[in-house]
Amino acid sequence: MDMPQPGVIAEVDIQRIMQMIPHRYPFLLIDRVVNVISGESAVGVKNVSINESYFQGHFPQHPVMPGVLMIEAMAQTAAVLVVQTLGPESEGKLVYFMSVDNARFRHPVFPGDQLHVKVVRKQNRGNVWKFEGQALVRDKVMAEAIFAATIRDR
Repeated sequence: MDMPQPGVIAEVDIQRIMQMIPHRYPFLLIDRVVNVISGESAVGVKNVSINESYFQGHFPQHPVMPGVLMIEAMAQTAAVLVVQTLGPESEGKLVYFMSVDNARFRHPVFPGDQLHVKVVRKQNRGNVWKFEGQALVRDKVMAEAIFAATIRDR
């Protein structure tokens, strides 16, 4: 097995994610993060289950993951990347959306799908970070967006 390169983290598990960002059930929308390259990119993984609370109303006869939650999963993956990049002093801080641009919802995501959420840092200045994100199922783009966020103390 190859050793990760400096700045590359093979995987961040759910326990570590919960140390890094403040989100909790039912709004923690990533199960793990893989292929983290500090300051550059990360891939979040969400196992979409029929037990998700939003499927009770979206839509009971034809359950579909809400597009805005795919965007939120992108933001949570980006938050893990930011914390990994900035270090332990940033753990538990809040990351607030500043903008969401060019959001596109290409295909529906269903229970049983495994969502891979790819985020790439486009730029950052101070506490403001801009990302390009994609949500994919089996390498097919389901949603995409460019978004900016700021990290702040609680």
